[in-house]
Amino acid sequence: MRDFAVTVLALAALGVAAGTLWSYLAPRPPYVVTERGPVLADASTQALIAADGWFAVVTGALGLACGAAGYLLSRRGRPLAVVLGLAAGGLLAGYLTTVVGGALNLGAVSVAAAGRDVPAVAGPLKLTAQGVLVAWPMLAAGAFAVLEGVAAYRDSPLRRPFGGHDPYGPISSYDISGGDR
Repeated sequence: MRDFAVTVLALAALGVAAGTLWSYLAPRPPYVVTERGPVLADASTQALIAADGWFAVVTGALGLACGAAGYLLSRRGRPLAVVLGLAAGGLLAGYLTTVVGGALNLGAVSVAAAGRDVPAVAGPLKLTAQGVLVAWPMLAAGAFAVLEGVAAYRDSPLRRPFGGHDPYGPISSYDISGGDR
């Protein structure tokens, strides 16, 4: 239980840092303030897609790093607790990234659409593609699984069939070119 809790808490702390980084990197969509409230100034803006892309890049890279670190740190411990912690902590970290990134107003401001006498303002940073929320836990658990699979194959007796002995006998001393060795 301790390995699970430590993993979740470590990833939650990284989620706050990831939210700050996402807020710094992602552009803001342009909004126009009308009497009915803020309205998206350009319906075809790429800022919404770019914000989702930056979220996926930041959380995906941290997911891969967390999966590798979790694998290396759990070699002597309880790997199942760490994998479950990576999955649960990755979900929490992704959620915290959206909350912190949306609350902060750092970095890239993209205000490109403004008409005559209608100023555009930078809108809030929001996640529009909710599916990228699972980038962190999927890549963390996936990286852990790949590293575990590589290590298990390396230590597997399947790499050395027949106990490491050649079932067809020892290699002959006869060279293919026709001469003896």
